[in-house]
Order: sequence, then structure tokens, then C-alpha cells
Amino acid sequence: MDTVWLLIVLAGLMVVLFDFTNGFHDASNMVASVIASRAMTPLQSVLIVGGFTFLGPVLGGTAVANTIGKFVTLDELPDALSLVVVLCGLFAATAWNFITWWRGIPSSSSHALVGGLCGVVVVSAGPDQVVWGLEALTRGEFTGVTKVLLALILSPLMGFWLGFVLQRVMLLLLRSASPLVNRELRGAQWLTTACLAFSHGANDAQKSMGILTLCLLLSGQIDTFEVPLWVIMLCASAITLGTVLGGWKIVRTLAFAIYKIRPLHALNSQLTSAGVVFLASLVGAPVSTTHVVSSSIMGIGASERPRAVRWTKAREIALTWLITIPGAAVLAMLCYGLVSLFGLGQ
Repeated sequence: MDTVWLLIVLAGLMVVLFDFTNGFHDASNMVASVIASRAMTPLQSVLIVGGFTFLGPVLGGTAVANTIGKFVTLDELPDALSLVVVLCGLFAATAWNFITWWRGIPSSSSHALVGGLCGVVVVSAGPDQVVWGLEALTRGEFTGVTKVLLALILSPLMGFWLGFVLQRVMLLLLRSASPLVNRELRGAQWLTTACLAFSHGANDAQKSMGILTLCLLLSGQIDTFEVPLWVIMLCASAITLGTVLGGWKIVRTLAFAIYKIRPLHALNSQLTSAGVVFLASLVGAPVSTTHVVSSSIMGIGASERPRAVRWTKAREIALTWLITIPGAAVLAMLCYGLVSLFGLGQ
């Protein structure tokens, strides 16, 4: 029992660290465009984003948490071993967040978490303990890893094309507007930034809520998969703290390295991203805010001046998207192999 309690505490600490790095990593997604378009100062943007990021998981329900907490099954493992497995997956996802932040590359915390958990479960309990969801897909149902991957793949595409279309529509509507309209566009970004931050909190914080609730269920602390209120508050606080401190290296990538952002671009990107992420939260689909924001900027740039989009940087980001899941999976496998040397993975 002492070992199980120790592992629960470690899992809680690791969830907090993962949430912190998630918020730290994703802060740039929400403040980059608003800073680049000079709609807010860095301090103003951080205060708005931090406040609404906290409200997202508190008021946004637990649909995404239910999805994340149920795509692996570890019921057949001893309590202590199942917690070690989850800890290895969390460690790999957190390490990947640090690596990509250090390189200044927008990557997906969601991809890292999925890759880390799938990798460690496959080597520790076998591939049958991962709910792949392929059989359910033949019946037209979306569940398990299939649901997660479909959401992560489709959401950037939606971000790109919605951004593309919205930019064309807004250019048409504002074709006779004077440059003074930029003042109104900057003002509107206070609302769209708040919406994006709320959507981000409602989706991203729920992923760690689902993992911590899974740990409580595996250790017998709760009888059914229901997210406790203290878990919601803990994860909301951790991701908010990371968001407030921010990831300014990635701000430069999103604000300047993909496309030169002006007020209209920033407004359209925020509106597009907020809509896609919030819709995903409602249906319990975990998505990457990083991917959605990045792809919306690409879509907006492609809609207006395709040659001005820095596609080299876009390819670098896309490559990171592709290698995140296998990269995090390998890190989790190595972590599990290391702890097994000390008899903890038995």
C-alpha cells in the first residue's frame, strides 16, 4: 500500500509537470498572433489567456478526459505496475515537450501523450491492452486510439481550410475599408483570444485530468471513471501556471516564421482555432491547439499570398508532427526498460 500511495503521489506530480509544460508550450499558440498584430501587450495577452485557460477545464466538462482515460486498459496488471506504466508514458510526453520547446518547434502535447502511453503499454502489457478502435471503426463507431488519431489528423486540416475560407470572406467584406479598420480588428481580438484560451483549457487540461483519474481508478482510490473536482482544479491550475509563464521561443516561430501576421490574419486565426478546438472538446475529441493554430496561419497565408508563406518552416513543423508519436513512444519504452533494470517494471 505504501508503494501504491507513493506512485499515486508521483503520478500527481508528473501530471502537474506535464500540464505545466503543456501550458508553457501552448501559451505561444494563443499570444503569438495577438502580439504580432499589436492588439495587446505581452502582459495583457498573458493575463487574458491565463484567466480563460483556467476557466476552460473548470467549465468545459470532462468528455475529452473520458476519451483519454479509456484508450488503454491496464486492469490485468498489479496496481503498482500499472501506475509505473502510466508514469513512464507521462515522463516520455513531458520530456518530448521540453525537447521541442528547447528547439523552439511547435509540437503536440497530445501526440506526445498518446505516443508515450501506447509505446509503454505495448512493451509492458502487450498490444491487446491498447484500445485501438479498429473493429469499432468498421461499425461506424469512433473509439480508442482511432478516435484520438482521427481528431489529431482532421483538426489541422479543418484549421487550414477554415482559415483559408475565412480569410477570403473577410477580404471580400473589407475590400472597401480604410486602414482605420485595423483598430477595430485589434479590439475584436480581445474576445477571440479569450475564446481560444477557453477552448485550449477545455481540451488540453482534460487530457491530464483523464490520466490522473485513470491512476486513481487503477489504484482502487475510486470505483468508477469519474473525474473528481480536486483533479479538475489541480490540472486547471497547472496548465494556467505554465501558460502564464509562457513559451516565448515558440512565439517567434508562430508569429513571424510562417507568415507575416497583420490584425486581420490574427483575428481570423484566433476565430478559426477557437471554433475547431471548442467543437472537438464538445465531442470528446482530444486535439492539438498547436497544430490547429499553426495550420490556420498557413491556410490564411495560402489564401492571400501563397508565395509569402514560409513553407520551409511549415515542412519543419509538419515533420515534427509526424515524428512526435513514434518519438514519444520510443522514449517511453526506454524509460520502462530503465525502471525494469531496478525491478520496478516487474
